Amino acid sequence: MSAAMTLTTAQATLSIRNANLSDAASLLALEHKCFTADRISLRSFKRFIAEKRSDLLLVERAGQVIGYFLLIYRRGTSLARLYSLAVDPTCRKQGIAELLMQHAEKAAAARNCVLLRLEVRYDNAAAIRLYQKLSYHEFAVKHDFYEDHSDAICMQKQIIQFDNASVNRQVPYIAQTTPFTCGPACLLMAFNYFQPGKFDPVALEIDIWREATTIFMTSGHGGCGPRGLALAAYNRGFDVEIYLNKEGPLFTDTVRSEVKKAILQRVHASYRQKVEQSGIVLHRAELGIRKIKQLLQNGALLLVLISTWQFDKSKAPHWVVVCAIDEHFVYINDPDTEDIPWLSAAERQYIPVEHSVFLKAFSYGKSRLKAAVVIKSGKN
Repeated sequence: MSAAMTLTTAQATLSIRNANLSDAASLLALEHKCFTADRISLRSFKRFIAEKRSDLLLVERAGQVIGYFLLIYRRGTSLARLYSLAVDPTCRKQGIAELLMQHAEKAAAARNCVLLRLEVRYDNAAAIRLYQKLSYHEFAVKHDFYEDHSDAICMQKQIIQFDNASVNRQVPYIAQTTPFTCGPACLLMAFNYFQPGKFDPVALEIDIWREATTIFMTSGHGGCGPRGLALAAYNRGFDVEIYLNKEGPLFTDTVRSEVKKAILQRVHASYRQKVEQSGIVLHRAELGIRKIKQLLQNGALLLVLISTWQFDKSKAPHWVVVCAIDEHFVYINDPDTEDIPWLSAAERQYIPVEHSVFLKAFSYGKSRLKAAVVIKSGKN
């Protein structure tokens, strides 16, 4: 977004460009026309203009600054925050705010940000309508956020989408219906990708869980391990491989009881024997971005075990489907609906995760367990 852009509206010609230090006084004057509190100071405008972790773009008409947006970025994340947006009161209801938002999304996407977040006063009905029109969703409320102690509604939008035209058929989205069936839901997505409509999630989700559970003995029900999921796919006619960087019983970090550890050892031994008897190939190796890309190009889908710490700080083991990969992102289908309940099934498909974030998430526990199940269309 470094170059100026000129476009014509029904009213007049507008130009959008990056702000420079000579614009600071004009931006301050606009700030005072638009806001009575929570104003950005002249010093702050100059700092944001010079700051590499922010984008400050303005819109001009006939050489006059009539609007701006300010995005700020946090190092190490894929989030952009709309810190401020302003349009001259005499120029409102002309589509300028919407135009600025469209350019803000492009600026954030150019920095490989997946989400654009913002805060808006709870009583700013016009702004809320605009954001809703542009597909922003409420995800939280910040109380006592503004100088006058008003609350702010927090909204966000996924601004990077997978290029649907690049695939012949998308991996379908299937949500898990229990807190402990992420693995079966992922398997069902893969099954119905290779054989559309053949595998009924309602009929099979629990059955697959019963086949594949590893008896993860903390609180609640057991979770599925890679060998169990691989066997469930193999038994339904799919070609399967396992990538695993550790041997021995899985998910034992939080198990203190020696009796429970012994049971986990028995379950592990049983699954290991069944995998060996089936002839399923088990690679004692870790998958990197290059290998994942190669497997996808060869027609496979991957179920990978992640730690949710990178996303919600809960440190839970969780299965997702790796559907695609490009230069910057790994695209996943996440069967969990609890973290982002407002999104539709279509919006949950091919969620972009930056390579570095994915690699951090692609391990679990103190032992840095890395597990993946590679599924292809069928056994030869």
